[in-house]
Amino acid sequence: MSYVVAAFYHFAPLEPELHREAIAKCACSASVRGTILLAQEGINGTIAGTRMGIDRVLANLRNLPGFEDLDWKESAAEEMPFRRLKVRLKKEIVALGIDGVDPNRAVGTYIEPEEWNAVVDDPDTVVIDTRNDYEVQIGTFAGAIDPQTASFREFPDWWRANKAQFEGKRIAMFCTGGIRCEKASSYLLSEGVPEVRHLKGGILKYLEKINPEETRWDGECFVFDGRVAVGHGLAEGDHMLCHACGRPVSPEDQDHPDYVEGISCAACMDEYSDEDRARFAERQKQTLLARERGETHLAGDLAQDRKV
Repeated sequence: MSYVVAAFYHFAPLEPELHREAIAKCACSASVRGTILLAQEGINGTIAGTRMGIDRVLANLRNLPGFEDLDWKESAAEEMPFRRLKVRLKKEIVALGIDGVDPNRAVGTYIEPEEWNAVVDDPDTVVIDTRNDYEVQIGTFAGAIDPQTASFREFPDWWRANKAQFEGKRIAMFCTGGIRCEKASSYLLSEGVPEVRHLKGGILKYLEKINPEETRWDGECFVFDGRVAVGHGLAEGDHMLCHACGRPVSPEDQDHPDYVEGISCAACMDEYSDEDRARFAERQKQTLLARERGETHLAGDLAQDRKV
């Protein structure tokens, strides 16, 4: 049995407290797991379940006033990539931390995946990866600028410190599924940037639609669930997740002497105490026992928690 994974977001006015319980009840009764974020600006989520369960939850969300056009991207997972269901109330469905930035009022120009290669190849266009540093590390578009931000909240400060070098250039941005670029493009327009473009549907839609022979993508795309990363055709990638720090770990990284499954990787070896390592070791022991019982392990929760 394989599972359907649906990633979605939609910006529209919402009273989240009025709908949280009903959304959670619908997803729970449909045996769907994952995370759904609700805020006054809209909905953002990634969920997994059977075909019938996913269709039921998406239909429920699209019945909300203003969410009739909610769109989503689908892929598949051989194992359930989430341990449980979370429906959370948030101030923002993607946290930029700048008041007044509203994609419902102003947003950049959407570029279809089939047109994105021309944007990447254009010498007069600056292509910016708006994702976090650990995501960029395992894959990005050729020639894209990496802001080296640890969280999306750092993007405005990075832009203000670097915008002078982009004078006279067109700006194009991309992210995993498109939601961060909605906020980032709205922000740049508010900062006076005259032309902002962003990849419609994000990297996931590009990898779904563009043939590997024509790609400008290099590496894998980090996803916020137990699969860790996907490649072209949205096939599951080769990366694992370090259960200590939540960073993606490549096959080469797994051969590093500092990598111990569930306990440490080369990137986080100096970040934790011996007491932490002992706690991680016990958690890994329990994770292995859970796997033997056929239960879902922790990777999906760890990856998703980095997002929210």
